[in-house]
Amino acid sequence: MKTEWPPLPPIRTGIRGLCPRCGRGHLFDGFLTLRKRCEVCDLDYSFADPADGPAFFVICFGCIPSVLLAVWLEVRFQPPWWVHMLVTLPFMLLTCIPPLRPLKGWLVASQYYHKAEEGKLSRPS
Repeated sequence: MKTEWPPLPPIRTGIRGLCPRCGRGHLFDGFLTLRKRCEVCDLDYSFADPADGPAFFVICFGCIPSVLLAVWLEVRFQPPWWVHMLVTLPFMLLTCIPPLRPLKGWLVASQYYHKAEEGKLSRPS
């Protein structure tokens, strides 16, 4: 017997690390490692390939502001290196590491929701 699953918004399921089909099972086995399948609805996660997407978004929205902060701090105040370690390093870690998991979950859930798959070449008719 096949169960019908209503479409769930990727932003709701992916960011929370939940299965994109049922919204109850877990997507991750560890911090960034995807499970093989959902423990609730048995959805096979082999379709998921977020590649470097999460890292790209983190670089754009986390690393660049961190570097700008470090450069501004250096140009404006010329502090000793240990001040950078106390200010810039924690800021960089907080803006770069925590967003990786929700972003990866969102990308995987979006792939499922939009039925994304590898591109195929078509033959001319």
